[in-house]
Amino acid sequence: MHMSNMEKLFQSLHQRKRPEDIAQLIVEQLGDQLSGKQKAVLQQAAQGSLKQHFLAYTSMLEDFARPVGLVRQAAVAGQLFATPPLAADQCDDPTLVEDYIRQVSQQIRKDFGRNDFQTHRLNHGARKVAGLDLSRRRYNKLFRILTRMEAKLQTLICEWKKLEWTQMGKSGFSSKLSWESFAADENSACFIAYYAARCNLRSEFTIAGQQKPYDEIADMLFSRCRESATTNWWAIAHAYPTQDVLVHLSDEQKGDLLGKWFTVLQEIAGLLEETWGKSHIRRETMVVRPGNDSSTWNILAGAWNRARDHWVALVYALGMEEILEKICPGKVLRLMAADVVAWHYRSGGKLDTNTEVWKELPLPWEVLSGTATCTRQMVEDVCRKHGLDSEQSGWTTPRPRKAVAQFRPTPELVHGVTVENPYLATFLRKAGFFSGKQIKLSHLH
Repeated sequence: MHMSNMEKLFQSLHQRKRPEDIAQLIVEQLGDQLSGKQKAVLQQAAQGSLKQHFLAYTSMLEDFARPVGLVRQAAVAGQLFATPPLAADQCDDPTLVEDYIRQVSQQIRKDFGRNDFQTHRLNHGARKVAGLDLSRRRYNKLFRILTRMEAKLQTLICEWKKLEWTQMGKSGFSSKLSWESFAADENSACFIAYYAARCNLRSEFTIAGQQKPYDEIADMLFSRCRESATTNWWAIAHAYPTQDVLVHLSDEQKGDLLGKWFTVLQEIAGLLEETWGKSHIRRETMVVRPGNDSSTWNILAGAWNRARDHWVALVYALGMEEILEKICPGKVLRLMAADVVAWHYRSGGKLDTNTEVWKELPLPWEVLSGTATCTRQMVEDVCRKHGLDSEQSGWTTPRPRKAVAQFRPTPELVHGVTVENPYLATFLRKAGFFSGKQIKLSHLH
């Protein structure tokens, strides 16, 4: 089925397309509506798109890593139970998988969620009363299959949540937009799609800081929104809730987003606390060490900081700053790789000042639960103590978004390391270079 450019732009909100390829779609979508100068700005990125190059190739995956469903487990269940297995494309859907497990469980009179092998199995007498003509060995085998499927289902649910937090930590509520809201205005849709693509760029192995998402192309697209009478500011606020965007929203719309972001903060707070309790993170340095679940922690930290940033922006947009006098949960710092930290120190740097602030403030999840107090004044005092501007650094006010970055082509990355040739990048990634793991010699022949 042929997709329109607008449909492709909408689909990209859930993917990890390069900004160059999104720029190409925008050039095609807006066409003659663009001035010569605007086309020239867009072509800075579009000229690097796969469409403008013969036999073009990128080593970068154009989607987020998707959870692995229960295809194998469902196939086994289909052989053992008198119920056909789920279709392969349904095994990634937790709701459908749960319904299937519940349905199959009835064949051995097992209740969903009762998985203790010692206490929840039916003994010989109970199986006979239930009308089950199964040997103990056969029954035990089926019981184990179902308990494993339920455990795998819980893992699948967690992985889908991680994907949601990953996307949210990158581009806010962009991936939550409905087609109707996204497609309501062309200029708004183009800005959202390009800005989200810039937000979704992978992190580079560097001490110079990551690329800023709001570049000269995003600025040009945003200027078209400012000049249009039909701009969908509500949709833009899902991705880019600056004060000059939020001023166009009604108080009801702002309140809606405020409530949604606070709900996100509450949910992430519980997961952060759980991960913190399991990982034994060294708060003083935030350097990864063995036993730290750095992947989960950094996903949650990214989502927390994005949600917090947007929530604070909405608090100010609604004129409710007094809330921060009572509750002002801090940022959550990501865990850093030891080699990056060592590189930073050897280059004359020192521990990030934000780390000093983070380790002195109450833990954010304790603030949200009410077991600890953290006010704006407390945050300002700690920031001042360490020579950090609490407003410019985004600890107490909406993060300043005035700078416009220069467009820079998307690098081909292998575990954060830039490799100029995409074919070489693919080879190095498959062989395990820069992964911190043993090189796969079989890929070197």
